[in-house]
Amino acid sequence: MRAKDQLGLDGEAAASVHLERAGMRIVDRRWRCAHGELDIVALDGDTIVFVEVKTRRGLGFGHPFEAITPAKVARLRRLAGLWLEKTGRRGPLRMDAVGVIAPRSGSWRVEHLRGIA
Repeated sequence: MRAKDQLGLDGEAAASVHLERAGMRIVDRRWRCAHGELDIVALDGDTIVFVEVKTRRGLGFGHPFEAITPAKVARLRRLAGLWLEKTGRRGPLRMDAVGVIAPRSGSWRVEHLRGIA
């Protein structure tokens, strides 16, 4: 596995822990279909939350949230619709982002942005 792929997996794991500590329940991780992948699907009370996770070693290429473009949000919406169709779940929906800054040495920083779309 490439180091970049492992960094992404580690970032998703850190995001999951952060969300669970915030009281959310993870219901799916790394859900894949022919059109792409959802990083995390969680429940915040009765709200279904689709979470995009971006992990960076530092800020040299910008904050992780800067990588969440309008095109990425549109793709996330399409994937969320497919997930809902596949699982049959219903309820209020929300799209969130989690940015993980994971320097090679030092503490990781996890930031949660609610309601990106």
